[in-house]
Amino acid sequence: MKKTVFIIVAVLLAIAFFVSAFMVVSYVKESKEQERMRNELAEAMAQAATQPTTVATEAATEPTVEGTEETTVPTEATEPPMLAEMVPVYEENQDTVGFIHIPGTKLENPVLQTPDDPNYYLKHDFYGNYSDWGAIYAWSTADLKEPSDHITLFGHNMKDGSMFACLHKYIDKAFWEENQLIIFNTLNEYHVYKIFAVYKTAAVEGGFAYHQFVDAANAQEFDEFVATCKSKAFYDTGITPVYGDKLISLSTCEYTLGDVGRLVVAAVRIS
Repeated sequence: MKKTVFIIVAVLLAIAFFVSAFMVVSYVKESKEQERMRNELAEAMAQAATQPTTVATEAATEPTVEGTEETTVPTEATEPPMLAEMVPVYEENQDTVGFIHIPGTKLENPVLQTPDDPNYYLKHDFYGNYSDWGAIYAWSTADLKEPSDHITLFGHNMKDGSMFACLHKYIDKAFWEENQLIIFNTLNEYHVYKIFAVYKTAAVEGGFAYHQFVDAANAQEFDEFVATCKSKAFYDTGITPVYGDKLISLSTCEYTLGDVGRLVVAAVRIS
């Protein structure tokens, strides 16, 4: 009887070992694959940035009059031309709405958005493949062209340090003091943001639904949002955005509050 029990336990332990080993190997393999894809995109962007760009314009056709030739009249472009480095990224995936980079970290990722399927990129990578890494994506109702008063970006807290894992470094004020800026470019414009609050909250009913704040109805609503961010912050940055400023929040998982915990890094546009 004891021998049988021993054999059963040994088999179970062996199965557990091989399953664990398989999961580790799969994680490492996927991590390397995700890094390879990021590097390919970064290289394509770097090459495109050195190439001249052409401005696309719309053409209006004049009505054809009998006995005359058809003519076209160029009209002005309705928006700025796409940034050169964003062209290859957009051509690969037209869900692309921007690119985010935090100097001092390894974060350099395209930003995607799917208004009709808000959390599609929670479990899909840039190329649409199912992935636990997902992709960095913007909240569905935010307008990145106008832009909205506040745009929330989501990303996983990956153990390999990719995606939004670097945000946890901002819990330490000393890291913030050395790394206060976020580069967040849209398809058409370059922008720099400065971090004004770092806080954690719980994604539960009745909690602080920071991502649902998109456009302020008035100055009071804007100021209340900023005040709430600062009241929850780990430390005071001395920065207080004012009505009319444009804000972004970077959101990822924070496990001290369990599965519902969220870490948020909020920043204000300075250029």
